Amino acid sequence: MIELSGISKTYRRPTGEAVDALMDVSLRIDDGEFVAIVGSSGSGKSTLMNILGLLDVPSAGSYRLSGQETSGFPAAEQARCRNKRIGFVFQTFHLLPRTSALENVELPLLYSDRGSFRGLGRKALDMVGLGDRISHRPSELSGGQQQRVAIARALVNEPDLLLADEPTGNLDRRSADEVLAIFQTLNRGGRTIILVTHDAEVANHCHRIARIERGRIVSDERVAPAGTPFEGAL
Repeated sequence: MIELSGISKTYRRPTGEAVDALMDVSLRIDDGEFVAIVGSSGSGKSTLMNILGLLDVPSAGSYRLSGQETSGFPAAEQARCRNKRIGFVFQTFHLLPRTSALENVELPLLYSDRGSFRGLGRKALDMVGLGDRISHRPSELSGGQQQRVAIARALVNEPDLLLADEPTGNLDRRSADEVLAIFQTLNRGGRTIILVTHDAEVANHCHRIARIERGRIVSDERVAPAGTPFEGAL
């Protein structure tokens, strides 16, 4: 699904000084993998996630998504691809406070080109075990439940790829384990998931761990994942 070859990203400080966030990163991720990208603050992991999600473009190198080179995508094509093929889950849930769980989940559908999206929001909430919370506002949900709504929102357009940036960072351990179990179950169903984290314990729930330091991938290994699937997910 993903082929990165020689990816580099250089930013310029206001002073004009160059900062190399990524340097010669090459990485291949196949369909159906569950991969953790692990690194400390400033390692380049968030920059890499932004490039994978077509939120940023590399300064050099090639990024092929399902065999298609993305470097030449105009802004409109990047937006269309993000909406249709990529789901995002962030550390902060980014839910609209005055709308219901169902309305939050259905929001990406307003920007899709589907002829009909009847029932997709409810289906996504059922997948994360919140079919009985469709009318609840975020303030009426726990932190773990809010993140599950955010996961449902990421899934509602049925994307090929799910990107999760520190998805357990604002959660207690029990809620974090529930969220990670949902990801494991979605992956067992064939979903490709890339999870960015600084937490080794979180990374151990994945099948593969790529470590990044100072903008470079320094190791890439397969592991036996911890945890158990989430019973509420389908």
